[in-house]
Amino acid sequence: MLPGGARNERQMQLMMRRLGMKTEPVDGVEEVIVRTRDTEHVFQAPEVTILTVQGVRTYQVVGTPVVRPRSAQPAAASPTATAPAPPSGPSEEDIELVMEQANAERSEAVAALKEVDGAPAEAILRILSRRGDGGG
Repeated sequence: MLPGGARNERQMQLMMRRLGMKTEPVDGVEEVIVRTRDTEHVFQAPEVTILTVQGVRTYQVVGTPVVRPRSAQPAAASPTATAPAPPSGPSEEDIELVMEQANAERSEAVAALKEVDGAPAEAILRILSRRGDGGG
């Protein structure tokens, strides 16, 4: 029916529905960026369609990309284009865990977490080993 013959859009939609496939366009797409380790493929105003088959969603991007080195920055970066800065210092959850498990003061827990690059288990061990070396 399909190979070699004329393709009727209505027949295609009917066949896709029978196979459990659903397509939906994504309206208003301004830009799609595909980042690899070394490059960025930037699609300006592409056509984007979501194809759902058996619960798996696949995104189809149609357009001509501009390929640029990964280190290159867009000419006019929008505020949403930049990732938020990660919070500085250890998380509150990690601090509380170290304080509880090592029976330590907050400042001691924070200092130990910074020394071990935020690894709570290592921070606890470091505090406990200091106490063992310092006599209590």
